Amino acid sequence: MAESKRSKPAAAGKRRSKDEGALTDAIARKAYEIYEERGREHGKDFEHWLEAETIVKAEMRKLKKS
Repeated sequence: MAESKRSKPAAAGKRRSKDEGALTDAIARKAYEIYEERGREHGKDFEHWLEAETIVKAEMRKLKKS
């Protein structure tokens, strides 16, 4: 039986820009802050990430408008 080649995900060959890296870092820090504020409840990492992403992006939009 021959092995089939697996294709790489589309983003596998791409590098993150500085801005994307900074955004991801800011979201990660905010998600961890939420995790700690909520008593370090495990299994909620995805919810914390989504909430943090919403907060950080809203703050960025607010800064761009001012």
